[in-house]
Amino acid sequence: MSDQIADLKQQLKSLNSEYARIKEIPSEKRAAFGRDLNLKKQFIIDQISTAEQTALNSAVEALDISAPCAPNQPLPTFFTADRGSRHPLMTELDRVIEIYQLMGFDIVESLQLDSEYYMFDTLNFPKDHPARGDYDTFRTEDDFIPPAHTSTMQNRVLRANKHNLKNGRPIAVAVPGRVFRNEDVDTTHEHTFYQCEGVYVSEDCNLSQMLGILRSFFEHYYGQNLKIKTQPGYFPFTEPSLEFLIEKPQSLGGKPGDYMEMLGCGMIHPNVLKMADIDPDKYRGFAWGGGIDRLVMLKYNLSDVRDFESGKLRFLKEFK
Repeated sequence: MSDQIADLKQQLKSLNSEYARIKEIPSEKRAAFGRDLNLKKQFIIDQISTAEQTALNSAVEALDISAPCAPNQPLPTFFTADRGSRHPLMTELDRVIEIYQLMGFDIVESLQLDSEYYMFDTLNFPKDHPARGDYDTFRTEDDFIPPAHTSTMQNRVLRANKHNLKNGRPIAVAVPGRVFRNEDVDTTHEHTFYQCEGVYVSEDCNLSQMLGILRSFFEHYYGQNLKIKTQPGYFPFTEPSLEFLIEKPQSLGGKPGDYMEMLGCGMIHPNVLKMADIDPDKYRGFAWGGGIDRLVMLKYNLSDVRDFESGKLRFLKEFK
């Protein structure tokens, strides 16, 4: 290979000497002569580059990236499965799902990439709603949206289960999933976290039923009786809209009258039902959505939500 490269370089050197003859060529033939020389020169240069690259590749010893160690070396010691543990969010998410299943809810996992239609249009967001802006919502270059809430699944859930209503059964679905928001990160805010949506539709459901379901869920999750209250809220996809609060359990450091907002909820807006081809004059529903991370922080008295996404082994080992 080295002989071939040397020969090509000698040809290039000889060709370069031909450029000195241009002044001897009649003026009407110089342009054609020069073009011909340039083409030959570029061809030889390309040949040299290819030969050098081939020589370099053949000189490098092949590396088996799948090998656990270097040849003729003892195998390294690997961590066994019992050295690890499940992430606390996954453990607690399973518990959340289990409680809703015991209540009779079906489970549908949320998508992690969605569209403007399901993120806003099906949820009664006005065209000029500020949440549609890039400062609140992530977007890909193709204008897809990593969902900012699990409510993006409401229209799909309603359409997929509306046959229940015709058969005299309610729509009852819980939707866990990962969500993403374009916001500043601090001890109580993350750009990536988990939520769980609840959707219930029937001919005669009402707010008292929703509050009963939510109170039962939190009492099962925290394992004790809890006081609850609501306060007015605003969400485009519910009317009326409420913020649901629980009295912080004393066992978790709470004091009487020390309430914490846990999620948003309300009666499903008639326009949302219409978008799913469900008659709002015949059926009504309620929905809610809240963060899983907040549930876990309260349960284990954690102070920094960023620890969940940090990958810190010291933090994760506490839940082994």
